[in-house]
Amino acid sequence: MTVPPSPLRHRQPSDDGMTRVELTWIEKRIEHWIRFGRVAVDEIVDRRRRIVRFRPGAIFAFVRWAANDYGTVSSRIDIVRAVGTGEPFTTLPFVRPGGDILLKIEGWPKVSQVLAAIDAAEAAGVDPCDAAPDHWRHVHNRIAAGHQPRPYTLERHRAWLKRREIEG
Repeated sequence: MTVPPSPLRHRQPSDDGMTRVELTWIEKRIEHWIRFGRVAVDEIVDRRRRIVRFRPGAIFAFVRWAANDYGTVSSRIDIVRAVGTGEPFTTLPFVRPGGDILLKIEGWPKVSQVLAAIDAAEAAGVDPCDAAPDHWRHVHNRIAAGHQPRPYTLERHRAWLKRREIEG
């Protein structure tokens, strides 16, 4: 008797090979949004919900914030690289199937530091989704250790582009 292969072993990012992110916006209660990233497909489910999809390799920032009658309950930001079929990934709420997590920060003071790092990359003339994945890992590690991350400069970006070109 042969055992059929486990569907979990061969999970696909989705039927179309893209990573799906479920966004919710209930004013002053639950707010999930994309801070940056190149959305390939944007599907409106209803007034409060959308599903966006990213192609494999796309980098995006996913912000989640929730509150109750007494104030903020949770705030977090994840910078994720969308995975392709057969690539390893880490599961993440509202992201199907998951992704390569480059940065994972919780708590509003630290989330605001990440948002400032994103703003700094944009101010340097670099689209944050084009920045080196290692930069977002650096930002995560520095903030987690209680230090200020180094800014992402145009010079660093050019070095990353050359490295990517050489590595193929």
